[in-house]
Amino acid sequence: MSKLTSLPERALELANQVGDGLKHVVPHAGKWLETGAKFGVLKSGVRVAGMFVRRNPAIAVATAAGAGLLWYAARRKAKQAQNGGAIEGSAKRVDARRGDATATRRKSTTARKRSSTRSNGDSAD
Repeated sequence: MSKLTSLPERALELANQVGDGLKHVVPHAGKWLETGAKFGVLKSGVRVAGMFVRRNPAIAVATAAGAGLLWYAARRKAKQAQNGGAIEGSAKRVDARRGDATATRRKSTTARKRSSTRSNGDSAD
């Protein structure tokens, strides 16, 4: 047999081996196809996002800052919920009343003025 006649036979054997190998892999082929599609979408999304950031850097920075603030607020809220919400403690309510505070202040102001001035109007300094 020459090499030219054995070449197609060898190719046929290799094709059969590959086919047998694929039969065992077929259940996983769907997952691989799905994963490949996800990578394709991710790659194109990254490309579009990169173009957008190059053209609009201020909007990209503002978006990143807003996302950071939202993340920080959600984190604080989760920590407060984990700690039980409100801080435990006690408080005493004090009602505001109008009392003799204004009268006392006026008397003390008048008393200071009298002690700081002399009878002839000169200051005590």
